Amino acid sequence: MIAPPEEFVRGTVEREGEAGERWLAELPGIVEGLLARWDCAPDGAVMHGGVGVIVPVRRQRQRQPAGDTGAAAVLKVSFPHPGNVHEPDAFAAWRGRGAVRLLERDDERFGMLLERARTSTVAEVEDGDEVVTVAGRLNRRLAVPAPPGLPRLREQADAWEERLREDARELAPALSRGVLDTAVATVRELGRTQPDTLVHGDLHARNILRADREPWLAVDPKGYVGDPAYDGGTLLKSRALALIDADDPRKAVHRVLDVFAEAAELDRERVARWAQFHAVQAALWGRRHGFRIARSGPRLDWLTAFVDRLAELLTEPRS
Repeated sequence: MIAPPEEFVRGTVEREGEAGERWLAELPGIVEGLLARWDCAPDGAVMHGGVGVIVPVRRQRQRQPAGDTGAAAVLKVSFPHPGNVHEPDAFAAWRGRGAVRLLERDDERFGMLLERARTSTVAEVEDGDEVVTVAGRLNRRLAVPAPPGLPRLREQADAWEERLREDARELAPALSRGVLDTAVATVRELGRTQPDTLVHGDLHARNILRADREPWLAVDPKGYVGDPAYDGGTLLKSRALALIDADDPRKAVHRVLDVFAEAAELDRERVARWAQFHAVQAALWGRRHGFRIARSGPRLDWLTAFVDRLAELLTEPRS
C-alpha cells in the first residue's frame, strides 16, 4: 500500500478539512485498485503536486497501446474537486501535442495513467527569457479548438466582476480605484467574449516538465475554454518573485510580457491586460486568504505589498 507524502497529507487536510481526511484514508485503496485495473507496478517513490499524488509505474506489455513501446508511466490520483474534473479532457484533446499523453482514465476516482516525463521543470532554468519563451511556445501549441463540454471562462465573468467589487468594499486597505477599475474593464471588455479555444488555465513554470519525446511538456491543466492570452497572467504571477530583485522592476515585468507575447504569437496588450487582472485578483485573494507560501505574519504583509505593487506596475502606462 502506498503512503502519501507527509507534506501532501498536511496540505490536503489544511485545505479540505474533514473531506480531505476521509479521502486520504481511501487513497491507498484507490491507488491499489487502479494499479490492478491498469496492470501496473510501482516504479519509484511517490511524489505529489498541489492536489494529487503521482506514482511512477511500469506497465505490462499487454496493456500498452498499439505502437507504444514505452513501459514507463505515472499514475496520478487527485482530490475529487470540480477544478480537477476536466484535466483528462484537456489531455485527450491535445493527444500529446505539447503536453503529456493520456494513456488511461478513471473519472469516478479522479485517476489517470499518464506518459512519464522527467521531474525537473522549466522553473529550474536560470535564463528567465528562456523560461518565458518555453511557456509562450507551449501556450501557442496548446491553443486548439475546444471540444464540447468544457468550462468556458466567459461564464465566470459575472462572478469575477462581482468578486472584485465585493473584495474592494470589504478588504482594507484596498487597491487604488484606478487599479480596480482597470481590472473590471478587462472583465467587461475581454472576459465576456472569448474564443472557443482550449487553454491550459494554470500555465506556470512548475507545470512545464522536461521530457524526452519533446523538450518540454505541460502537465496539470484546468481544461478551460477561452482567450489564450489569459495564461500570460498565470505565468507572470509565477515569475513575479524572480523579478523582485531586478534593478528596474517595471522593465523586468514588461520584459516578461514582451517575450511571452512574441513566443505565443499573441497581442501584447491583451496579454498585459489579463496579467493585470490576475495580479489584482491575487492581491485581493491574499488579503482574504493569505498566500500558499505565507498565511499570516510579516511575510504575508510583505507579499501583499509586493503583489499590490505588481498590480500597479501593470496598470500604469508603459513608459
